[in-house]
Amino acid sequence: MKLDTAIRLKRFQAEEKRRHFVQIESMISDFDRMARELDREIEAEEQRAGITDAQHFAYPTYARAAATRRDNLRRSADELKQQLDDARALWDAAVEELKKVEALGERERGADAPAEIVKSVAGRARASLSL
Repeated sequence: MKLDTAIRLKRFQAEEKRRHFVQIESMISDFDRMARELDREIEAEEQRAGITDAQHFAYPTYARAAATRRDNLRRSADELKQQLDDARALWDAAVEELKKVEALGERERGADAPAEIVKSVAGRARASLSL
């Protein structure tokens, strides 16, 4: 029974690592999507104002603020990509641990099965001898 508990624990840990990995992946995707939307908004604002040079004194304030936000989102996405690599490594390690424990469980069940068969056959042989 202890081995079954260990298997359940390892499955839970592997699933937690997978969820964390997927969550980071989703955040990166969201940040990239928001950055693309900001790019479109910046372009539209520049076209409306007729000024594309960010150093120009009359450059739209909204475009400047949106560009800052876009740059922050991209920087955050880059940092999350590093965390994603770490999360992937932790998930892979958890899956490997799970496989080891499951293999141990299979070996243990496999070792128990022949012992049960031997006991069953021995019991039948005793029963037939006593007849």
